[in-house]
Amino acid sequence: MQAYDVALKLLLQQSARLTMRQLTGSVIEKWLDVELPKVQNPRADLLGETVDGTLVHLELQSRNETAMPLRMAEYCLGVYRLYEKFPLQVLLYVGEAPLRMPSELRGPNQWFQYRAVDIRDLDGDSLLESEEVGDNVIAILARLQDDKEAVRKIVGKIAGLAAGERGTALSQLLILAGLRHLEETVAQEVRKMPIFIDILENKVLGPEYKRGLQEGELIGELKGERKGELKGERKLLRRLIEKRFGPIPAWAEERLAARSAPELEELSLRVLDAQSIEDLLK
Repeated sequence: MQAYDVALKLLLQQSARLTMRQLTGSVIEKWLDVELPKVQNPRADLLGETVDGTLVHLELQSRNETAMPLRMAEYCLGVYRLYEKFPLQVLLYVGEAPLRMPSELRGPNQWFQYRAVDIRDLDGDSLLESEEVGDNVIAILARLQDDKEAVRKIVGKIAGLAAGERGTALSQLLILAGLRHLEETVAQEVRKMPIFIDILENKVLGPEYKRGLQEGELIGELKGERKGELKGERKLLRRLIEKRFGPIPAWAEERLAARSAPELEELSLRVLDAQSIEDLLK
């Protein structure tokens, strides 16, 4: 699982209500964590339920895939088998290249269709004005009049968060900024803000920033070098584990440090289902 995928899922689930309304026209009342039957990739990215009982399936995609309509149809049928009703489906494309994927399957007597949205078609400036920090961070991927001014506003919003929330929001912003080659702009803006001192003191983010500043590695890592991607995935996984189970013991930190990228991906899929840290890292 790519780091952007984890970051976007957390943002959409926790504090991006305006984004969800722009995508679906609805507010998700609760999120459902289910494994779909008889689907090649059995876990949909996000499946939620609105207050009126409508199911909403949101799938995240960073590259064009010709087989996407078939995958979406399989997800649709998997959800129907479980709940006996069809979901409203939205494919959210966050890639750099133009969206070219079809959004339907047609046969002689068949027609399956879903909504495909390039996130750059969302109004990023309205997301910047949202009171939810999740909307503010996601705005970095949407349509903006001025990228640099948007980054300044987002970092300013993050600076106003409680100390315990700043590190998470900044980590998510840095990851998503990488999809638009704005990570250096974010890093430069952060250095101007009071938030920077807090980041340097943060136990998770501080060491990475200090080493990046001293050795000039921060921007190179955030531009997609495998070493940086691995660190980003591990960092977000730690935060998922802490949110689910509390502080991570030393023995668990050692096991996480030794895991490869595929193993981290597998753990990210299992973290919401595991009953304990011991169960997750057994």
